[in-house]
Amino acid sequence: MTRRRPPTRRRNRRPSHRQQQRDAQLLAFTVAAAAGIGLVVMLVNFLLTHWWILVIALVLAVLAGAAWLYHCQQRAQWEAVRAQGLRYGLPQLDGLHHTRFEDAVRELMHRDGCWDAQRVGGRGDLGADVKATDPFGRRWVIQCKHRRNGAQGSPVGTPDLQVLNGTARQVHGADVAVIVTNGRVTGPAVTFARQQRLHVVDRQTLAVWASGSRPLWELLRAVPPPRRPTSLS
Repeated sequence: MTRRRPPTRRRNRRPSHRQQQRDAQLLAFTVAAAAGIGLVVMLVNFLLTHWWILVIALVLAVLAGAAWLYHCQQRAQWEAVRAQGLRYGLPQLDGLHHTRFEDAVRELMHRDGCWDAQRVGGRGDLGADVKATDPFGRRWVIQCKHRRNGAQGSPVGTPDLQVLNGTARQVHGADVAVIVTNGRVTGPAVTFARQQRLHVVDRQTLAVWASGSRPLWELLRAVPPPRRPTSLS
């Protein structure tokens, strides 16, 4: 009689490492999805209970959108005015009388949005030839030094800046004290200006400013921050 062989036992295959990773990822995704849904449900229930938060958020969003739109409109208008605005060349500025040079500086400040810019130079001006308030609320006091021969004329020195430093803030209430010249400025004068937080507009800076490309406060370093927020800030 032939003996039957006992049936061989099938071994249970263990899942592969890749399958284990897939199962772990699926489990993690399921847990994360459940947690996300739970958070959403909690948030919806909270907002339904505290509906006034939605109203405040909507109002803030509307105000932010209106402010952004107003900012864009004001910026576009300002750029259009500047594009069509006043321009001077250095030869033209060199040929001006010193009082007319002060007028030109006042007109450039007015062009850039300082609507109250005025020339106050003359006898007893105490170091201020032009005063103006920029669109950011900063008070500018400017002393003008015109040189008939331009770069060939006598340079602006430290004594000129000492006069401005002694009166611009204490007497005229300046936030920004500036000396503008169509000529040169000595090295010691530049050092003194930096130490005393004065600003120097020399011939090169004046050429860029007068060409109408940028307002003066974008050309100077370390200008004080705006006094008030505006559509241009």
